[in-house]
Amino acid sequence: MQKRWWLLVISIWCCFPSSVSSFETVRVVVLPFEILARENLSYLRDELPGIIQKHLEQEGAVIIEPDERKDASREKTFKSTEEIRAIGLKNGAEYVVWGSLTWIGRKFSLDAKMIESLEKKPPQVFFEEGENIENLLGIVKKLAGDIGIKLFKQEKVAGMKVVGNQRIESDAVEKVVKTKPGDIYSPKNLSEDLKRIYSMGYFEDVRIEMESKPDGKTVIFRVTEKPTIRVIRFKGNRTFEDKELLESMDIKTGSILNISKINSNIKRMEELYKDKNFHNVTVVYNVRQLEKNQADLDFEIEEGEKVRIKSITFIGNSAYNDKKLKGIMKSSEKGFFSWLTSAGDLNREDLNQDVGKLSAFYQNSGYIQARVGEPEVEFKDDWIDITIKIDEGPRFAVGRVDVAGDLVLPRDELLKNLKIGKEEFFNREIVRNDVLLLTDLYSDKGYAYADITPGIDRDFDERLVHITYSIQKGNQVTYEKILIAGNTKTRDKVIRRELRVYEQELYSGKELKRSIRNLHRLDYFEDIKVDTSKGSSDDTMALKIEVTEKPTGVFTFGAGYSSVENVFGMASISQRNLFGRGQTLQLRGQVGSRTTQFVLSFLEPWLFDIPLSAKTDLYNWIREYDDYDRDSKGGTLQLGYPVYDFTRVYLSYTYDIADITDIEEDAAKSIKELEGTNVTSSVSTMLTYDSRDRLFNTTEGQNHSVTVEYAGLGGDIGFTKYTGKVGWYIPLFLGTVGFLHGEAGYVAENGNGILPDYERFYLGGINSLRGFDFQDICVRDDEGDEIGGDKYVQFNLEYMFPLVKQAGVSGVIFYDTGNVYGVNQSIDLGNLRKSAGVGIRWYSPVGPIRIEYGYILDRKEDDTRSGRVEFSMGTGF
Repeated sequence: MQKRWWLLVISIWCCFPSSVSSFETVRVVVLPFEILARENLSYLRDELPGIIQKHLEQEGAVIIEPDERKDASREKTFKSTEEIRAIGLKNGAEYVVWGSLTWIGRKFSLDAKMIESLEKKPPQVFFEEGENIENLLGIVKKLAGDIGIKLFKQEKVAGMKVVGNQRIESDAVEKVVKTKPGDIYSPKNLSEDLKRIYSMGYFEDVRIEMESKPDGKTVIFRVTEKPTIRVIRFKGNRTFEDKELLESMDIKTGSILNISKINSNIKRMEELYKDKNFHNVTVVYNVRQLEKNQADLDFEIEEGEKVRIKSITFIGNSAYNDKKLKGIMKSSEKGFFSWLTSAGDLNREDLNQDVGKLSAFYQNSGYIQARVGEPEVEFKDDWIDITIKIDEGPRFAVGRVDVAGDLVLPRDELLKNLKIGKEEFFNREIVRNDVLLLTDLYSDKGYAYADITPGIDRDFDERLVHITYSIQKGNQVTYEKILIAGNTKTRDKVIRRELRVYEQELYSGKELKRSIRNLHRLDYFEDIKVDTSKGSSDDTMALKIEVTEKPTGVFTFGAGYSSVENVFGMASISQRNLFGRGQTLQLRGQVGSRTTQFVLSFLEPWLFDIPLSAKTDLYNWIREYDDYDRDSKGGTLQLGYPVYDFTRVYLSYTYDIADITDIEEDAAKSIKELEGTNVTSSVSTMLTYDSRDRLFNTTEGQNHSVTVEYAGLGGDIGFTKYTGKVGWYIPLFLGTVGFLHGEAGYVAENGNGILPDYERFYLGGINSLRGFDFQDICVRDDEGDEIGGDKYVQFNLEYMFPLVKQAGVSGVIFYDTGNVYGVNQSIDLGNLRKSAGVGIRWYSPVGPIRIEYGYILDRKEDDTRSGRVEFSMGTGF
């Protein structure tokens, strides 16, 4: 194709006469024009010939200045052709041009003649018309162009045609060519046009033909279109589906068959395979011509074997062996389980990051002059060998550590907070963390723009690094204004009351972080962005908090199975940000074969616009136990107030009316005593500490509580109950989190009141010991009947790890243990029930989902099963 293209250009160029591109020298005299107008336009007498002269000069003519123009009599006119021909002979010119301008009203006509000096032929006449003085220049230039065509015996392009095209419209071709009807016929321009048409990529062949007509030449572009692709097929592909390969290409069915595009897409496919470590892949194509100018395109792929990393070799390392350095890298050599894992795969991005990891490792181990070279990757058949050169240099210990500049605390107190002084060898990461620590310390004093620079002084003789943190505190900064943006539902005051920073107060980095954490804990927002900018002066700052709201209305449902309830269902509907006021309204219920429970709750977290929370619950709880039925109605009123950081105290009052019916004859004596109506009037107090960063998918923080409940303020029921709970969320590595949880409780009768069975302790279920049935762990009274215990302990250990972090999916491995104890029993930590299992948790767009399976580790004869699956799901609105 390349060769044919150049042959066409050469053949077309050779068809054009040489006189077109190289003209003989022509000498021309242009005489002044006669001006016929009422207005004084005499200045045009010489200007019009001047324009014509300039044009003819550009075309290659030699302009002769006649002696007559130098004559003092500038009003002289020349009427006789013989007189004009004589002027040409006298001045040695082959041609003479003269003419006139006639102006009537706003219209004008321009007449010109050209005569040959040596020939007795009549003059050639040129004529143009126009309107308004501003159009005169364009008309004169057009007239000069017509004179040039006759003077140099040039031809015009009378017309253009595109033939042979079937799909591509003629207009598309005519738009890209330079030659247009009315232009001077130019072989050079046509050669460029040929290239332009080829560059469109639509044509297999392009030829230029000419037809001569009285008014010039008609240019014919004869084209042969490339075929269109009817079908694209792949053969030999196993790693990628046809759809994946098609998506990687920029040619589709119906596209023009373009060989260069096909070759570029072959490279794309080969790169796709190489990214999967098929470095020996080859792709060839085959075109099958069809009728109606169509073609099928077939790609044949030989994937070859997957090429894996056989060896990673280090050159120059002496302080650390190859095994240690390989453990730092993400890239690894092929292993026994490579078919299951990605071990041995070459990922260029990972390999580049590995260089940074190795450099950081050496820098953090005292080798501050260590250099890690670019990996040398060598392909050998089906294997990859990687060589990394390392120049370790000497190891430097930590020398003198000091602080200098603007000190806001005593020097010794600042040094006490720095970690690098406790290290034996220099560690760049710890130095960086010390800078952040000092920055936070200064920011808490209002110095938002403190500049802290660690100065590194190397002592090569002693191999010590002396570190001096230079501090420029700058100005103390106050918040000039705090802007809230993005909240369309949540009211500004609901957001502002969670902030620990205030306008006109000093900047505090610690309190700003705490404020953002508080907003996250509300769980009203998908995203929270913080932007700080300079205020109206150097000592002021504008703080902008932009939130992205998410649905806070939740409909949740769940299901489970137990030997007591068989299949049971739970559901709730709640709005955690009612009317954007931060209030919570919830209705929840549970329906099973033996339990029906409904609870209506309302929470106002800021009563009277102070951090005094008020919550009320109304409930109806019907429960069919093994030995009796209980129908309980009542309500609770609770007030809460913060007493310290993350710490609140609650005071609650509960009034409950329980109707105990259908007591079995073999029921425990303590249960028979409850027959009829039982009224509980109790007050409780609870102290909580909750520093969790999030309520679901928590990554760090603590959650502890201590509760004391006293029942006996009237009614039939009297008891005192003590419960305590502790929980720690510990961030580990690679985004994983450990969770330690413990609970304990004790309850006893007081006064003449009764301690009902439903106020005793049971364990078992998704929120206590997983794997056991709901309330399956209990005690027996003196007669061998099952009742709740008066004391219990429970411990849970969880390891949570991200599965799909972006989607909020995490896995959990857990271990649960605990037991309940009767009145005459002491807590025995050596006699705890145990279970373990796994689960998946997903904070999905429709709400939180939990699926967990628990396996009983110490199964006993009366355990009906070895474990169980429980799940709960939710949806948002």
